[in-house]
Amino acid sequence: RAAAFKKFSYRGLDMEAVLDASPEQLMDMVCARARRRFSRGLKRKPMALIKRLRIAKREAGPLDKPAAVKTHLRNMIIVPEMIHSVIGVYNGRVFNQVEVKPEMVGHYLGEFSITYKPVGHGRPGLAAMTAKFIP
Repeated sequence: RAAAFKKFSYRGLDMEAVLDASPEQLMDMVCARARRRFSRGLKRKPMALIKRLRIAKREAGPLDKPAAVKTHLRNMIIVPEMIHSVIGVYNGRVFNQVEVKPEMVGHYLGEFSITYKPVGHGRPGLAAMTAKFIP
């Protein structure tokens, strides 16, 4: 038997309702930190990013992925309008491609672009062997 497709919902609302929500309704859906951020207003740079994402989506075909939009705004909160966009999020060294999915709404862009290389705890190197203390 084929697995049933799980329908996406954000805080109890389906995808269409989230996309059609006004900014005031969206503010009621997100957590307190994001509510505070939106209540203080979106500044010039976040608005410019949203504007560039709109342009990229408009220029892409109906079934194509939009062109990637590069940004340093790791502290930008993902809003429903960004869904299905491709964003290059800067991590201090390179721009990591992030395709925004519905599950990411309310999170920060920086959460999806790791800034460090995770440590691989393997065998100790040669320098560790020579520096070992022997009484």
